[in-house]
Formats: sequence, structure tokens, C-alpha cells
Amino acid sequence: MLRLIKHHLTGINGVEIYPLFSLLIFTVFFAFVLIRVIRMRRSQVSEISHMPLDTDGTAEINPE
Repeated sequence: MLRLIKHHLTGINGVEIYPLFSLLIFTVFFAFVLIRVIRMRRSQVSEISHMPLDTDGTAEINPE
């Protein structure tokens, strides 16, 4: 299976940029999520952590 994919990919000009591009997208997304989690307030983290335990389904997140 890998030989079939490798054979088709060798015929494409500039194919070596795709792994670098996908790594860049992953790194930027991971950094964005990490920064967002680090900057969250403790009250918001507490509220979000209790959401799965709410039985009435009325939990709302206040963007303060």
C-alpha cells in the first residue's frame, strides 16, 4: 500500500512542501490552544469543569 502512495507522490512537483505545511498548521493550532488555556480565569475553568455534572442543562459560560 505504501509503495502505491509513494509511487504516485513522486510524480508531483513540490510535494515535499505538504508535510512542512501540515506541521506548521498543527504547531500554530497547538500553540493557540495552549495560550488560550493558560490565559483562562480560574472561575471560568471551574464553571466549565462543572458543566458535565450539571443535570438541568442550564450551565452557561460568561465571557468576562
